[in-house]
Amino acid sequence: MNGTTSRRGGTLTGEESPDMKILVGYKRVVDYNVRITVKPDGSGVATEGVKLSANPFDDIALEEALRLREKGVATEVVVVGIGPADLQAHLRNGLAMGANRAIHVVAPDAVQPLTAARVFLKLVEKEQPQLVIVGKQAIDDDCNQTGQMLAALWNRPQATFASKVEVADGKARVTREVDAGLETLEVDLPAVITTDLRLNEPRFIKLPDIMKAKSKPIETVEFASLGVEPGDHLRITRYAPPPKRQKGVMVKDVAELVAALKAKGLL
Repeated sequence: MNGTTSRRGGTLTGEESPDMKILVGYKRVVDYNVRITVKPDGSGVATEGVKLSANPFDDIALEEALRLREKGVATEVVVVGIGPADLQAHLRNGLAMGANRAIHVVAPDAVQPLTAARVFLKLVEKEQPQLVIVGKQAIDDDCNQTGQMLAALWNRPQATFASKVEVADGKARVTREVDAGLETLEVDLPAVITTDLRLNEPRFIKLPDIMKAKSKPIETVEFASLGVEPGDHLRITRYAPPPKRQKGVMVKDVAELVAALKAKGLL
């Protein structure tokens, strides 16, 4: 499937600003290489002593924003993180990748997608970016909702699951992966884009970049100061690990296999 669709909305102009700014969502999650374990009381996932790192899709979002800046399309890239006080070390990682500055929204508890979208809307109103790029989903909750909700609240176009992004003349041309193949959308800026796995490969952070990141600014914003009601509608009552895989059974021949499957009601 190949097609081109143009969408317009909102009250802001679609013309590119000479000082184009990109806002990037940058969430911290349990590292994808870590084997997840559930707390004995079932109250949550064990994170004590566990390696935490950037959500992989958010790394891709940041990399794409940096590439747009390097092409001269954008002039500033701002990473945004919502989380506890110790989140700043994570944001420094985004600054080391190349972001110009960071915004830390201090929230002691995890926020659900709608609340995160409302927080981003407040920051959008303040920062006035021409583009917001977020990962299509976070690997801890797999919600795949924040970008879409932000676009609806902001009343601006969205292009999700991006595998290619081109920005020019006040528009973003986004190739996205859908079940039937590839679809191309052309949306007016400002807009929201969510990134898919094959969009790019994030750069490796070098030691000089880590040192430079220490002098880059991180703005701290208290969650309560934004006037955002949590409005979380989901309450998790219990966590449980998946059932352990049963030990395999050896059979002598096909006839014994068929008999065993019939005994289990599988045939």
